[in-house]
Amino acid sequence: QVQLVESGGGLVQSGGSRTLSCVIEGRNLEDNYAMAWFRQAPGKEREFVAGISTFGGHTRYSDSVEGRFDLTRNGAKSTLQMTNLKSEDTAIYFCAARPWLQSSQVLTSYNLWGQGTQVTVSS
Repeated sequence: QVQLVESGGGLVQSGGSRTLSCVIEGRNLEDNYAMAWFRQAPGKEREFVAGISTFGGHTRYSDSVEGRFDLTRNGAKSTLQMTNLKSEDTAIYFCAARPWLQSSQVLTSYNLWGQGTQVTVSS
């Protein structure tokens, strides 16, 4: 059974940095998965944050994190480096994966989801 395992959430001060990781466990080596991160703040809908293609050659970011967040991957593990964090970045961050070469900003196109990890930015 394929599953996503996230780590790295926690409390960070405004202007600080935090790194999230996500690993695809249980996949077949021949399966290709694009990966992405979404987040959901209290009372808001889940939104796209960043995505990366299967082989890591293409990334995309939401306007709100462009230039501050950096998404990379090494095989089945993706790493989201978050810098210059702001209070509005406070949310539960979810790792997602889909069996396509390219990532997407469309939430419903992902069939695998992690359990979520809380990131809280204090001002």
